[in-house]
Amino acid sequence: MNLGKYRNIIFYICTIAVFSFLMYIFIIEGQTLEAGKNIVIKTNNSSTWINFWESFKANLHHPLALLLAQIVTIILVARLFGWICIKIKQPSVIGEMIAGIVLGPSLLGMYFPEFSAFLFPKESLGNLQFLSQIGLILFMYIVGMELDLSVLRKKAHDAVVISHASIIIPFALGIGLSYFIYREFAPDSVQFTSFALFIAIAMSITAFPVLARIVQERNLQKTKLGTVVITCAAADDITAWCILAAVIAIVKAGSFTSSIYVILMAIAYVFFMIKIVRPFLKRIGDLEVGKNTISKPMVAIFFLTLILSAYTTEVIGIHALFGAFMAGAIMPENAKFRTMFIDKVEDVALVLLLPLFFVFTGLRTQIGLLNEGHLWITAGFIILTAVVGKFAGSALTAKFLGINWKESLTIGALMNTRGLMELIVLNIGYDLGVLSPEIFAMMVIMALFTTFMTGPALDFINFIFKSKNADDENQENHDAQYRVLLSFDNPESGSTLLKLADNFTRKMNGNKSVTAMNIAPVDELHAFDINDFEKEQFKKVIETSQDLHLEVTTLFKASTDVESDLTNISNKGNYDLLLIILRKSMYEGSLLGRLLGFTTKIINPEKLLNTVKGKGNIFNNSPFDDFTLQILDKTNIPVGILVEKDFTTADKVFVPIFNLSDFYLLEYAKRLINNNNSQIIILDVAGQIRSNIEVKELIRSIEQVAPNHITLYNEKKIEKEFLTSQDLMLISSKSWKNLIDSKSLWLSDIPSTLIISNP
Repeated sequence: MNLGKYRNIIFYICTIAVFSFLMYIFIIEGQTLEAGKNIVIKTNNSSTWINFWESFKANLHHPLALLLAQIVTIILVARLFGWICIKIKQPSVIGEMIAGIVLGPSLLGMYFPEFSAFLFPKESLGNLQFLSQIGLILFMYIVGMELDLSVLRKKAHDAVVISHASIIIPFALGIGLSYFIYREFAPDSVQFTSFALFIAIAMSITAFPVLARIVQERNLQKTKLGTVVITCAAADDITAWCILAAVIAIVKAGSFTSSIYVILMAIAYVFFMIKIVRPFLKRIGDLEVGKNTISKPMVAIFFLTLILSAYTTEVIGIHALFGAFMAGAIMPENAKFRTMFIDKVEDVALVLLLPLFFVFTGLRTQIGLLNEGHLWITAGFIILTAVVGKFAGSALTAKFLGINWKESLTIGALMNTRGLMELIVLNIGYDLGVLSPEIFAMMVIMALFTTFMTGPALDFINFIFKSKNADDENQENHDAQYRVLLSFDNPESGSTLLKLADNFTRKMNGNKSVTAMNIAPVDELHAFDINDFEKEQFKKVIETSQDLHLEVTTLFKASTDVESDLTNISNKGNYDLLLIILRKSMYEGSLLGRLLGFTTKIINPEKLLNTVKGKGNIFNNSPFDDFTLQILDKTNIPVGILVEKDFTTADKVFVPIFNLSDFYLLEYAKRLINNNNSQIIILDVAGQIRSNIEVKELIRSIEQVAPNHITLYNEKKIEKEFLTSQDLMLISSKSWKNLIDSKSLWLSDIPSTLIISNP
């Protein structure tokens, strides 16, 4: 017997045994030391189950356990409502705002009061508030970093008039509104000036992060309109937060004269941050230029800057959030550096902590207080004032400056977006005691309404000013061209798909159109570096197109729903072929993945719903990942899915025909012969070609046009040498599934494979 083989097992057993025995000896001997200690042994006549149950209930109410349960519930509900809003083409932030209200007294507290009292007892709200405030501080830090101050300096003269008009007009209307609602809705002991200033600033705010996302989603970032509106929103953000700081100082001091010292200290703070801290951070940031990571000492420095800045503004009396915003705005302007640092902060801030703020706001929002008709009329009047001030004010100012009606109305619709920034202002007003619960609920409803209306308003504006000739021109171009769309998610796959597209269209000259499309998740993009990101994504595609002498159209889109946007663009663009590369799913093939619809990032609620409805088969071992299945299900054009194995060209192509339904592959084989002079080998796997006159005639017609370019094989057994000698295999999606299911020996030796699925 070879003891060396079992040495580790013997050592492990001996170690456990020896030290367990030592512990036993120490415990036995230790019990002899208890004499004279007056130790009372607790006895309980209750059953073991009752003891366990009482202990379990006590653990459920422990502050830490309760906080963790709140966080889990909040994140799940926020994600669910965010996904629903994305599906109806609304920003996810609206869903998160609604989730907050749903979990508050307006819904959960009204219909399930006992559960609400258990999950959100009053004594636990303090912990929730402090965590949400930390989330807000990190979020405002990100907002500050996402401002591109260099663009703001260059373009400010084009947008400053619109930006300031979009603040002063709703600000004035807000003060006017306050005159009519102060007596009924202002809390006792709150001065009119304090109440009016908070209502006015709430009317004037624009949600820069939401606006930037909408601009990206609608591909406006490279247009003059997109530049103007982003600049307007950035200038609006800076101005509004400076005004808010002054308003907070005035409210806390009680009057403008009493707040002079606070405002002077705030001005000194801003001067210090811009003139001293900012150059210091720039020198620190320059040390990291060219690196792909940020060192921990650097991270510590920037986080200390954030915390000290927030602390300073809180002590001065203008709120910690202004300090966080300022700390982000003075960060080094290097786009790569900001992107890396935002990535470190963003996931924790936006996914974990920020939803806590939405729910905390929802717990304060008591829509049930609006239980009389005149209260809803007042809420409607507040919404009307907000829309007229921000939408109409911005649009009319833009029109006065010479911008056409379509772009002016678009600017107005975007500037009217309030989102999360509005909730921040309202919560500050509520904490200061300036806003009553009734007016707070009305203003939250206004924030939801004005944010929700942005998407439909933009769609309506585009519908009104839609070009009537666009569809006719697209149809004419489609009739004259073979149109190929390739969709890629990284530069390497884009270059590979372009080479494949070239093999299908090389000799078509002016009768072809090749479009390379990259759809990026909007959550992974930042307003300040989106142009650099786009250039990096298409750089290799452009280089490949130049090498191939192939004219290619590039299409970039930021999206909240990549699958839906890809299928919509494919279906509406009159394309003849869509090319994609096969992805891999993290949970592919597992029961858990089939049941819940897991992808590499998040549970797919749509797949889960289809499974529940019976549309999806849990045990269906599909050869495709979830993303590809969605594309195949929703597109109405042919889709080519490339399984890439160092593909360069399609000179030698192997086409296995398993049954009669695969014969459409011959059309693609013919296209490769005509455009690339490819050598095509047709394998009659089932022996059906020899007995089918129509197919034999089709092969003969190809031979007549291109002699010696197509060969029919009848061999049943295919050798490894043959497979490895080929450049590409063309196969139908159904036959590919059969290969996967049967675990065909081909799979280890096949070349790059194009799986073509007809709609």
